[in-house]
Amino acid sequence: MINKNQAQGAIKDMAGKVQEEAGKLLGSKEQQAKGIHKQVLGKAEQRLGDAKEVVKDARQAVKHVAEKH
Repeated sequence: MINKNQAQGAIKDMAGKVQEEAGKLLGSKEQQAKGIHKQVLGKAEQRLGDAKEVVKDARQAVKHVAEKH
């Protein structure tokens, strides 16, 4: 299951790609840079979401082991 950070990060990344390409088409280095920046932020947010999932899975595994004993 995808969490909020993963979803929002993917959206930002995609929006950044679109903005970067639009900047290329328009010859705007500023828009290209903003698009790349947005992609970086999106990827970072996705990684945060990934980390949260790892922590959640680890908690569930510990809880499961504790319930067995």
